[in-house]
Amino acid sequence: MSKLKIGILLPTRGLLLRGQQPQNIDRLFGLAGTVEQAGLDSVWVGDSLMAKPRMEPLSILSALAARTTRVRLGTAVLLPALRHPVLLAQSLATVDLISGGRLVIGAGVGGAFNSDQKREWVAAGVSAEGRAHRFEEIIKIVQGLGSGRSFDFHGRNFDLDAGLMRPVPINPAGIPFLLGTHYRAHSKAQIRRAAQLGAGIISISDSPDEFAQVIQQVSEKAIEIGRDPKSLENTFYMTVNMNSNLAAAEADALEWLTGYYGSDIWGTRWGPFGCAERVRDRIVQYEDAGAETVIIRFASFEPERQLEIFLEKVASFFT
Repeated sequence: MSKLKIGILLPTRGLLLRGQQPQNIDRLFGLAGTVEQAGLDSVWVGDSLMAKPRMEPLSILSALAARTTRVRLGTAVLLPALRHPVLLAQSLATVDLISGGRLVIGAGVGGAFNSDQKREWVAAGVSAEGRAHRFEEIIKIVQGLGSGRSFDFHGRNFDLDAGLMRPVPINPAGIPFLLGTHYRAHSKAQIRRAAQLGAGIISISDSPDEFAQVIQQVSEKAIEIGRDPKSLENTFYMTVNMNSNLAAAEADALEWLTGYYGSDIWGTRWGPFGCAERVRDRIVQYEDAGAETVIIRFASFEPERQLEIFLEKVASFFT
């Protein structure tokens, strides 16, 4: 079995909570540098325009590409359907070029379940209805333009004749897309998309048993359409807060998550919170379920301290 890869989500929204307005992003660069020096696999950033305001992800990854040399640079997750595919393809290929081929895109359809999310689609000039189909078309176009050959596409949302894009991704297979796939969604479309279009899956809030079932479903569909499921990367995204005082960890995480989302939307599906050993043991459960990469997000207003604890008491167990 290959070694578990561990990534850290950088707080491109977290630094803006409590009404803060950073004067610079040295804290992000510092966190990314610490992750790289510690030998972890990757750093990741989230995405949202207005529903969960934050720094623009591809701009941040471009800056990080110039300041790091080894770590993979990812989105967890990007919302492609909010963007135009040709412009997105150019941006992604450029970041990939700057990074020397280290870019990996976790991508999701995006929600329209609350008023903030609905306003986000309106503000972007995109209809939230049919966003899943738009998402699929965008993935296909980005991948087609990344081939470096003349590319035609005629779909429900986009038409492209003899499209030719430069630069092209460093990797001949293109920029890997890990597609959001969740057991609790009970979505055959998610399973099909991951097996057909993805370089893997990325899941959040599923239990280890649920995550294992998602992997199995995607693997079965991949075999059905002639793809090797072993070529797909299974990624899980965890939200943690580490403090030997469980009550303090839970209170800090709840304040952070409520500020982040506007409410505690998933309750006990977050975590674990508390001692570092609980976090380590939970990661092991996801590894046993089939995770090859685990992304850690700190639900805390002190990400530097959380990263210090994580590297000392958790990450060392896996390296």
